[in-house]
Amino acid sequence: MAERKPIESWLTDMDGVLIHEGVPIPGAAEFIKRLRESGKPFLVLTNNSIYTPRDLQARLARMGLDVPVENIWTSALATAKFLDDQRPGGTAYVIGEAGMTTALHDIGYILTDHEPDYVVLGETRTYSFEALTRAIRLINGGARFICTNPDETGPSTEGPLPATGAVAALITKATGKAPYFAGKPNPLMMRTGLNAIGAHSETSAMIGDRMDTDVLAGLEAGMETFLVLTGVTTPNDVDRYPFRPSSIVDSIADLIDRV
Repeated sequence: MAERKPIESWLTDMDGVLIHEGVPIPGAAEFIKRLRESGKPFLVLTNNSIYTPRDLQARLARMGLDVPVENIWTSALATAKFLDDQRPGGTAYVIGEAGMTTALHDIGYILTDHEPDYVVLGETRTYSFEALTRAIRLINGGARFICTNPDETGPSTEGPLPATGAVAALITKATGKAPYFAGKPNPLMMRTGLNAIGAHSETSAMIGDRMDTDVLAGLEAGMETFLVLTGVTTPNDVDRYPFRPSSIVDSIADLIDRV
């Protein structure tokens, strides 16, 4: 592979890299501590739009991971940034939780089910048939369809759960209209995140546990990519894809000395 510049900033996925089913992965706390001591810009990213950065900071702190609010970047924040750039001061009908609604409120959006500019689909554990029906009718009526992330399943202690991408497929089937996904693997999420911390892709690295979101997003954003094997991807899975990460490591613990 071509020689890359030294890594000056780090982006890392959360689930499967730093934590797994609510438990910190060995080495995660030390990695975050080393990042903070180094003074290098960094972000913890997640495609999960349920929680606000403040919520996530508190959840991570309870697990012993000290991540400041300003170092957390979610698909909800990326979606809100995209909408603010596209149509400032617009309106949206939202299916989602506080992470999504708070992000839209913060950019001055009005949340409404009356002729909204956008239907925004985010992650929630309580998708209702009534809300999905309303979303379908609003999209058919002219609202643009935006989705936070394409993940079809998400992790839980009981096993995989249907996630935003699966619900988006239902809406697409009913309307004939595909959404614009703002989260990973859209490099938009990476670029807006890099801009938020004043970093450049040529000197940045992305750590993730998924080939189809984390590695692909980092690759398309021009970053060095590290695949860890503590999440959903196994070594045998890698060869199924037409692209490869820059490096494959067992876990985040193997990258502590790279900071």
